[in-house]
Amino acid sequence: MLPLRGLTGLAATLGLIGAIAFSGPSGMPFHSNIAHAQSKAKAKKEAPKGKQLPQGGAASTPFTAEDQAVAVIPGIPEARVWGDSAADFKRVLPTVRGPWLAMSGGGADGAFAAGVLAGWSQSGKRPEFAAVTGASIGAMISPYAFLGPRYDAELKGSITTINAADIFEDRPTGESFFDDWPLKQFIEKRVTPQLMAEVAAEHRRGRRLLAITTNVNAGRRMIWNMGAIAEAGGDKALKLFRDVLLASSSIPGFFPPVMIDVEANGHHFQEMHLDGTITSPFFVAPEDFFADDSNGPLPASKLYIIANSRLTPDFEVPERTTVSILGRLVSVVLKAELRGELLLVASNAQRFGVEIGVATVSPDFRQPARGFFDHPYMQALFDHGFQRGSQGTAFETVSTAPAYTGSNRSQ
Repeated sequence: MLPLRGLTGLAATLGLIGAIAFSGPSGMPFHSNIAHAQSKAKAKKEAPKGKQLPQGGAASTPFTAEDQAVAVIPGIPEARVWGDSAADFKRVLPTVRGPWLAMSGGGADGAFAAGVLAGWSQSGKRPEFAAVTGASIGAMISPYAFLGPRYDAELKGSITTINAADIFEDRPTGESFFDDWPLKQFIEKRVTPQLMAEVAAEHRRGRRLLAITTNVNAGRRMIWNMGAIAEAGGDKALKLFRDVLLASSSIPGFFPPVMIDVEANGHHFQEMHLDGTITSPFFVAPEDFFADDSNGPLPASKLYIIANSRLTPDFEVPERTTVSILGRLVSVVLKAELRGELLLVASNAQRFGVEIGVATVSPDFRQPARGFFDHPYMQALFDHGFQRGSQGTAFETVSTAPAYTGSNRSQ
């Protein structure tokens, strides 16, 4: 099974960039989709006063591969580990046993995960997770999922009222096609010292909140131990907590990379981090953790995965233009990558004797999206997730069959 992840990983990297570059959720060409989305914003946002358009990133302090291999966050050495190392992964495992939750990327489709969580709470059967992991929009949602039902209303308010103007400004920087200062402010308003303190308290109980970014310099997945960062406390830890969420959602080329201060071998430098879904559509464990039986069982009583997408093929007749055809094909690639990752995790989870339930957007959900972060679309998708979560039909116990057509409900 291991070669599957490597092959689909390449496709995912290309697909992630292409999906944003060439097509939005409604299939409209990118630039017309941007214009439509921003025209629907309730109010035009203005950049912070005094902000200048950068002509390129600041000159970086030189560092080597040897430096990178041992780099740590100053004052918080336990803040992160490599996401492709079983030995490192064991350092961030929860010390309590219980169910795990992993959430995928998906942009506006993250409204599905928010709805599932809220509906699950409504049913009275939502468990407390020993570990929560997220990439991209999954990382943005993860603190709310980790802290439990008391944050459901805030999560719903955040994800169903967000619009394109809350995410980016349509102007280039020296490092990207668009400026993501609105998203940075959006995160700053929601990730408060109080929220971070609550994450720290749960971390001390042995639970773990893990966010995924891609370390561009190393070309490797990175796992951020968000509870350890929160427990460090103070302004620097709060900034790092926010920066990790921003980096996990920063689409390469379209949003600027997030530069993170580290130290190694007696000197300081900055690493470049971008979207977590480049290296993981969602994250459960490193490849070599699955490959080596000596690592023992996955320390979870049950594994839940929320994939913010439909897995079944969609019929579409693209226009006979390069942009339209590429947009269609990258959508197919992304779904194939998600299916492949689910197959890899499911087969290994079953080998370790862990039951796995997967929630995906139903093939019957057909609300059109008329732009990025379209309110009616996101509200409908939230409602779809909420209904299934509250009725106990969100999660299906999966097999290793590629179609995932089974109907064994597991909640």
